[in-house]
Amino acid sequence: MPGGGLARALLGCSCRPRARAGGRPRSMPLLPPLSPAAALLLCRALRQQASQPPRMAENGLAPREKVLTLESMNPSIKKVEYAVRGPIVTRAVQLEKELQQGVKKPFTEVIRANIGDAHAMGQKPITFFRQVSALCMYPELLKDPNLPTDAKQKARRLLAACGGQSIGAYSASPGIELIRQDVANFITHRDGGIPTSLDNIFLSTGASDAIMTILKLLVSGEGSSRTGVMIPIPQYPLYSAGLAELSAVQINYYLDEEKRWALDVGELRRALHQARKHCQPRALCIINPGNPTGQVQSRQCIEDVIRFAWEEHLFLLADEVYQDNVYAEGSQFHSFKKVLFEMGPKYSESLELASFHSISKGFMGECGFRGGYMEVINMDPAVQQQLTKLVSVRLCPPVTGQVLLDVVVNRPQPGEPSYDQFCQEKQEVLSALAKKARLTEETFNQSPGIRCNPVQGAMYAFPRIQLPPRAVQEAQAQGQAPDMFFCLRLLEETGICVIPGSGFGQKEGTFHFRMTILPPLEKLQILVQKLSQFHAKFTQEYS
Repeated sequence: MPGGGLARALLGCSCRPRARAGGRPRSMPLLPPLSPAAALLLCRALRQQASQPPRMAENGLAPREKVLTLESMNPSIKKVEYAVRGPIVTRAVQLEKELQQGVKKPFTEVIRANIGDAHAMGQKPITFFRQVSALCMYPELLKDPNLPTDAKQKARRLLAACGGQSIGAYSASPGIELIRQDVANFITHRDGGIPTSLDNIFLSTGASDAIMTILKLLVSGEGSSRTGVMIPIPQYPLYSAGLAELSAVQINYYLDEEKRWALDVGELRRALHQARKHCQPRALCIINPGNPTGQVQSRQCIEDVIRFAWEEHLFLLADEVYQDNVYAEGSQFHSFKKVLFEMGPKYSESLELASFHSISKGFMGECGFRGGYMEVINMDPAVQQQLTKLVSVRLCPPVTGQVLLDVVVNRPQPGEPSYDQFCQEKQEVLSALAKKARLTEETFNQSPGIRCNPVQGAMYAFPRIQLPPRAVQEAQAQGQAPDMFFCLRLLEETGICVIPGSGFGQKEGTFHFRMTILPPLEKLQILVQKLSQFHAKFTQEYS
């Protein structure tokens, strides 16, 4: 790259850029520093390039400067970070390639415990879901006598709702009407008969797409009137990344680790009142069951949150994608919509609510199909028209994901040919997850220097780790967060890939990591044991 381009890539190097002809030095962006070793290598490369004559194109002309550079690109994008697929995962991919090339490592495989991708971890698909999807993808299979009649019946019904009776056709932008009605029926049944209108249902490319769409509607203003969105800390990095992309204000409220990651309304009030000094808080996000913390909020907590949002005139975002993943004895999932309506008209007729669900989690784990939905409650009709316009810009969600979503919400019923097998497979998945949740908690809590709250729901543990002061100092000297330093060492020495807690947010002075409980039980046992052993070794090394 030209010398100026390399200078722009030189993050934190102490070398000064060469002056332009005429005297003034090129300006350098203030970017986070690299480690001293990396900065030194880049400095040397810059000097070497600067000493060479300008590179000429094949036609003999000097190369044109890029239209899109780090200086000219959208500055909000540079603020976006997404720890779940960040640099530690990039290194894990490199290690996998090195193992395939025969490079000797202290381990024989990389164990990816960084992301909630059930099928990548070996979970088998639910048979009925894949049968209906296959029938819709290749209708010739409708002639196959080996496939169950109820799967064929559902496939024919779905195909009849598609343009040209093919899932290769576009659908309506909010989703196929038949499937939206099935989603509405599912919600009504889940919530004990509370009515649901298909006009309030929008299908989406996973829950993430729907969440970003609502955030786009909410964010406005400049300076102290800029929209603020309250998010839990620890949080799922979609929220911090999305708010950075939209240049919104992130308002942190902290979950109480000492009380099993409970949500305290007093903490909500503290965060809100502090934020009002510099932004306009307009929305409150709740993740229940929690990611990365795995807690399940009580009904009383949900009622308190609804009252708080109503009193403070906030739009409520309920991320409920893990609603099927509840394991702990005494824990139960309560949908925000159900609680809202049971609290009476004062709340149910005025509080604005958007709730989200996905086929990527639960017992389904069908991440690759990218299917999900959102339901909006009490949204201003004029704004809802704008929402419809906004989703229309992307034409429609993937129809394959819509089809699988339909089978998730319109499952086999008692007496149908596929019912028994479906129930057995579903129960096997959820029972295995419950065992793995207990195993993870118990094993870590037996390890000195590691403390893990009960994994009540979802599919992650978020243990707290003690790191010696020398390790913290070493990390800071290398320009890394201490828990990132720990997780990188863990990866290099054991092949275990987990995500540092700093990628999700945590209280100052505490260190955590997030890991999924999805690996097969025998592999998970090895993982938590090796991780505990590594922590003990790491602690001794830096003590």
